[in-house]
Amino acid sequence: MSGALHDAIPILDLQDVASGDPERERRAALAIERGLGRYGLVYVNNHGIDPAALDAFYEEFLALTTLPDAEKRRWARADLWFQRGYTPPNTEKAVVAGGQPDFKECWFAAPIEVDPVAAELYPEIHPPNVWPDDRPRFRTLYEAIGLALHEAGLALLRACADALALPRETFASVTRGAPHITRALKYLPLDAQQCEQGVLWGEEHTDFNLLTLLPGGWFLDRDGHRCARPDDRSGLFLRTRGAEGHPGGALVPGTAPPGCIVAQVGQQLEILTGGRLLATPHVITAPKTPGYARTSMAHFVHVHTDTRLFPLPPFQTREAMMAYRPPVLAGTYDIKTLVDIGLAPPEALSKLGYRHYDRLASVRAGEPQETA
Repeated sequence: MSGALHDAIPILDLQDVASGDPERERRAALAIERGLGRYGLVYVNNHGIDPAALDAFYEEFLALTTLPDAEKRRWARADLWFQRGYTPPNTEKAVVAGGQPDFKECWFAAPIEVDPVAAELYPEIHPPNVWPDDRPRFRTLYEAIGLALHEAGLALLRACADALALPRETFASVTRGAPHITRALKYLPLDAQQCEQGVLWGEEHTDFNLLTLLPGGWFLDRDGHRCARPDDRSGLFLRTRGAEGHPGGALVPGTAPPGCIVAQVGQQLEILTGGRLLATPHVITAPKTPGYARTSMAHFVHVHTDTRLFPLPPFQTREAMMAYRPPVLAGTYDIKTLVDIGLAPPEALSKLGYRHYDRLASVRAGEPQETA
């Protein structure tokens, strides 16, 4: 797990993006090209996230997680594919996890208004938020941090377009009204046997959205108090792109330099750029000592469900088109992925394609037909 590579990852100053200063904007584009293009991630400063607000939010969230399981499950909405409210432990799994669910509990909320038409067409992907009635500060902090992370994400997407010599709004424009999610997570303490077996808090995976922003988190000791990282192999690690000397990439600690957050590429951005930017594999490893927990937050910027996921014209080489064929609507892609990771039920796939094959049987039986 390379410290040298960690130091080589560039820091992008968001104030350089759209500053109007050609030299500063070129510096931002170079940070994107080297960070997201070479490593799959970039550190970001001047991002607008208030550290005190983030700490206050974690206090609120951790207090919520101490409630009895039955009370928390009142906010668990399997009918919404867990896209809002509480997600119990052992629910979600990575696609390549071999069936092991993640050892975490989560909360999902959308800080941005969604497209009302898309909400009707994809009700489980664009549902209304679920909030505890008696925890107004939890909601207020959650929404404020989610919105700030989203604004930082839009600035980053404009920097991505600049770096790739595309019109500046190329990526930001397809995010309007999309199913963006801000997620709070608590990774649960493992027992001695699980630590001995090397059980992971979260299996290595890539995110299926456009761009992910990670503001950093806390480790918690056995008494639930904030503590230092228990060892140098625990926490979030991101796998860089393969290169000479590291053909399989290298695992880099997801801890950003002071004052920075982490941004990483999702599958949707990889597809749109024809692989010019690759989705960032990442894994959450547990300490080797039992009893520790971790809390963190992530914001997932998505493309609108009507977006066609296929390499954009500047990236449509034959190799890229063959790698990402056939084109698919983002909404379809979302449903398939949510089934793959265990949040949506397998029968959700029946929503894809034609669903009125029974009509002919009714016609042949002479039954009256409903008009659409």
